[in-house]
Amino acid sequence: MTEDRTFNACEWLLDRHVREGRGDRVAIRSGGASYTYAEILDRVRATAAGLRSLGVRPEERVLLVLLDSVEFVVSFLGAIRIGAIPVPANPQSRPADLARIAEDARVRLAVVSGARAALVPALKGLSGLVVTGREEPPGPPGVVVHRWADVMSTPGDVTPYAAGGDFPGFWLCTGGTTGHPKLVMHRHVDLRLTAENYSGPVLALTGSDRCYSVGPMFHAYGLGNSLTFPFAVGATSVLEPTRPLTPALVADLVAREKPTLFFCIPTFYAALLSSDIPDQTFASVRLGVSAAEPLPAGIWRRFKERFGVEILDGIGSTEALHMFISNLPQDIVPGSSGRVVPGWEARILDEQGQPVPLGEAGHLFVRGDSMATGYWCQADWSRRTFRGEWASTGDIYACSPDGHYTYLGRSDDMLRVSGEWVSPAEVEAVLIEHADVEEAAVVGAQDPNGLQKPVAFVIGRMGSGLSPEDVIDFCRARLPSFKCPRRVVITEELPKTVTGKIQRFRLREKAVGLLS
Repeated sequence: MTEDRTFNACEWLLDRHVREGRGDRVAIRSGGASYTYAEILDRVRATAAGLRSLGVRPEERVLLVLLDSVEFVVSFLGAIRIGAIPVPANPQSRPADLARIAEDARVRLAVVSGARAALVPALKGLSGLVVTGREEPPGPPGVVVHRWADVMSTPGDVTPYAAGGDFPGFWLCTGGTTGHPKLVMHRHVDLRLTAENYSGPVLALTGSDRCYSVGPMFHAYGLGNSLTFPFAVGATSVLEPTRPLTPALVADLVAREKPTLFFCIPTFYAALLSSDIPDQTFASVRLGVSAAEPLPAGIWRRFKERFGVEILDGIGSTEALHMFISNLPQDIVPGSSGRVVPGWEARILDEQGQPVPLGEAGHLFVRGDSMATGYWCQADWSRRTFRGEWASTGDIYACSPDGHYTYLGRSDDMLRVSGEWVSPAEVEAVLIEHADVEEAAVVGAQDPNGLQKPVAFVIGRMGSGLSPEDVIDFCRARLPSFKCPRRVVITEELPKTVTGKIQRFRLREKAVGLLS
């Protein structure tokens, strides 16, 4: 691929449509309001001018702590427009985690949703903060807080920075296998490549589609679903800032906005099935999409039977930016991740790095043009993951003779819960803080829907009278809900090797059936 040294992802996603006569198409539906491509371009130009007036220069990082909203879109594209690097982060994160991300990324400026203004004091060491909405909360010492309205009223137009496809575009956070976020570095052209490889060939997405994603935009999955894919073809993105979502809220939004493509995760598909929403809720949807964790075949069948929608399950990663293996329309195998997506290659290797026979399990490696360039200031992890043109996914897979890939587990002990990584070590560290806990180990177990949830095995201090309820309440006060153990087993000992390492495979065996 010949590099276009003037390519700017913002220009490709936005200016192009206005220039080619599609400016009056609806780009975003949010809160009952419509925003055309021409209107979004005007807002992006204003945001770009505002960021530049605050001293943001090319390649400097801008932290985005934003809910799914018009503000997210124009901040992300406005930063890219001037050659800066947006770094979206989870707006539900703990203040200490956001501070860590800001410090690691050497962030110059942060943009924070007004609904999350309580996070502002934690963001120290920046040159400035912008808070959306009408509030102007006090910032950390030495950090100037700016109102969103003032930034948006900055005069002037900003010509898209002549970045080039390989120019640093944006960074995304991933917990991966380390338990704390790594910053995944992507280029401008990676956004275009995911649209060309996935949303076109797999989804056949056109300008008449309306996309709604339960997966939030700070994730690679949601970023593609809600921004890259619809904006690539001049379609409409439906944005909902409310978090956490409920089945009733989603059903109401789908009934009002009538999306044609519905992007979700297995945990929420299960929640929808367990709710009493109307069976005709998804009548407008031509395809469902699932990612972030494997979709059990039972959920696929029940959703099709009740709502009449077929779901395309697949696997992607933050490093790849979106899916590299997916089921395809007219070629769906429930319980599998599907086939390799156009533009990607996959191979399954044994412990010695040799290909395994078809049908046998091994470590999944992939390569494709939208792969990240590495992790920021994480050389060891970059070398472990990115091996020449190939990248290790950290997953165990098997491939059938007809080319369908099936997920068998993680190469390490990390858990994938509700689309988020959960580090057993992090949960165990919290458990050990309990005054009556002597030792603890956390593994994954399947719930009745076949979804993975944390289970804790705990040794209580002698004579403490420790109860599972005490431990669960303790965790709920200190961890996000998806990281809290769903079941606690009080035990007298943990299985260990002769060197003292916990034998997690034995605990996984004990955990089978505990959540049924």
